[in-house]
Amino acid sequence: MFDPYQLCEYVIEPALKDINMYSKGAEQLLLGTACVESRLGTYIKQIRGPAMGIFQIEPNTHTDLWKNYIAYRSDLKLRLTNMVPKSQWRTDQRRPHHFALINSLSYSTAMARLVYRRHPDAMPQEDDWEGMAAFWKKAYNTYLGAGTEEKFMKSLEVCGVR
Repeated sequence: MFDPYQLCEYVIEPALKDINMYSKGAEQLLLGTACVESRLGTYIKQIRGPAMGIFQIEPNTHTDLWKNYIAYRSDLKLRLTNMVPKSQWRTDQRRPHHFALINSLSYSTAMARLVYRRHPDAMPQEDDWEGMAAFWKKAYNTYLGAGTEEKFMKSLEVCGVR
């Protein structure tokens, strides 16, 4: 498990600044997401499923972000491209291989932020952990996922965030 404060200082904050999407609220939301999805990096691959990285992003979500969001934003595409070594790119070179979600903490952080960015609802304010739990369930885990707002809140305690 990563130390939550080091993860914020050395991974989440710089990655969000690299894609021009930093706010303290976004940092906290992603920290909470890493807590609930992987217990802050304890699990980097879903045990009985396809999700990958500390944010447990599914390959289909990764592909969809590239095809339907990033492809139309050249500045963002360039910033993301610079986060991933060339060896992590698919042979068609249109997007990184899904394993980049495991191998690059900065890249997976940026991709997790984009999952939230695409959702039409406003992101909760800084320190609104209950609002973040609800937003995570709605925008990230969705009604199809097994997660709950209570699980999000409990994971913050387990990971030493609250």
